[in-house]
Amino acid sequence: MSNTIVISEFMDEPAVERLRQVAQVDYRPELVDNPETLCQSLSDASALIVRNRTQVNAELLANAPHLRVVGRLGVGLDNIDMELCAEKDIMVYPAVGANAQAVAEYVIATTFVLLRGAYMASSQVRAGNWPRPQLNHGLEVAGRTLGLVGFGGIGRLTATLASALGMKIAAYDPMINTNSPIWAETGATPMSLDDLLQHSDVISLHTPLTKETRHLLNARRIGLMKENAVLINTSRGGIVDEQALVAALQAGKLRGAALDVFEDEPVKADNNLPDMPNLMLTPHIAGLTEEANERVSSVIAEKVMAYLKGK
Repeated sequence: MSNTIVISEFMDEPAVERLRQVAQVDYRPELVDNPETLCQSLSDASALIVRNRTQVNAELLANAPHLRVVGRLGVGLDNIDMELCAEKDIMVYPAVGANAQAVAEYVIATTFVLLRGAYMASSQVRAGNWPRPQLNHGLEVAGRTLGLVGFGGIGRLTATLASALGMKIAAYDPMINTNSPIWAETGATPMSLDDLLQHSDVISLHTPLTKETRHLLNARRIGLMKENAVLINTSRGGIVDEQALVAALQAGKLRGAALDVFEDEPVKADNNLPDMPNLMLTPHIAGLTEEANERVSSVIAEKVMAYLKGK
């Protein structure tokens, strides 16, 4: 049987073309929104390439008897049943590191926007208003503390960029021993999660979604954050209790927040996220730039091709 590769979400076209040179490719990004059609398309598939919305679960895998490899265009694996894939001897490849620069730059740019607070006044200025007195309380990033929850590749790159701006770095990562040379190499100060929340001006989340990290930032922990602190989540939506965050913003406890990921994606029209000037919402885009998409797609294309060739 010749190799068939199904791609259920968007992928950089040159990478798709490389795959077409070695296999039959069914590239339909709309498949992510049509689970029944997707399952039907997998009957002869050797490989499946997804992003974060395709649910590689028991139902899907039951319809993919010849599946040998899953390529993940990104790094989070919470949409893939890893245990079941292991049971079925299906290899799973994430694109580790390929979108790190994009995410790190998003965090830094968003930090500027939230701390300065001056970039949402275009409509007022255009209308002839001059809200200078209301907007002259912006904060500089230099000298402030960036607290990173999760200190893997993306967290460390974010730390490097922030350090260059004069920020101090604190990090919480239970997988890294406090005696690890990583701390000296990066200049970051290891802290417990509660201590980090209490001492950081900017909190940025870089941890996978697991049973242990769901609602890691709940009402109690959000309550520990400094007055006037900001929160940025580019990891996974379930890590933050969204309603607890909204309550803290409405109470004036926090300066602002930015959510790039949500508990339910896409966000429904009847969601409970209010239109607030200090709550920025973006559609899971932090890791998506033209360059990052090229790198992620190229990495996964190469891994999938190599695996199929090796098998």
